Amino acid sequence: MLLPIYAYGHPILRKICNDINSNYSELPTLLSNMWETMYHTNGMGLAAPQIGLPIRLFIIDTLQLEDADPTDKLIKQVFINAEIIEEAGKEWDYEEGCLSIPDIRGKVKRKPQLKLAYLNENFEPKEEIFDGITARVIQHEYDHIEGKLFTDRLGLLKRQLINPALNRISKGQIKSKYKMIFPL
Repeated sequence: MLLPIYAYGHPILRKICNDINSNYSELPTLLSNMWETMYHTNGMGLAAPQIGLPIRLFIIDTLQLEDADPTDKLIKQVFINAEIIEEAGKEWDYEEGCLSIPDIRGKVKRKPQLKLAYLNENFEPKEEIFDGITARVIQHEYDHIEGKLFTDRLGLLKRQLINPALNRISKGQIKSKYKMIFPL
């Protein structure tokens, strides 16, 4: 089932999300709906707050990247209760976008490597190191479960330039190719 995406300005996107446990009802159905929604919206990742749930859950699929560095380990994966243990390397710019902020993109600096502790969809504990574009997508989705958006990481001038567009999104004054829920 396709789920609506919560738009910039909605308070759910600014919440620090809560952990979930293996008793979380309907997790398989939720994950199935999240994958379907992410692919329908042409996303590379989707976090639970973007579909209105304040829980520490996100999915990513970097396997669909056509222009990825051949040395990058690309993945399709579920992350539950993720915690960044460490980020390393020299920050690099990459243009990011977000399903909750349609038609706005901006260069964001992020470290190229991260060590992450998380649970998989079977609630098995994992600890892994991710690099390159996969690390970046994880960092972007991780920001969502921490109540942050990629626009928070843009430079002051860029934030000022996109502010009118952000205001239009928060007022529902945009057309989107997918169903969105706007702030009241």
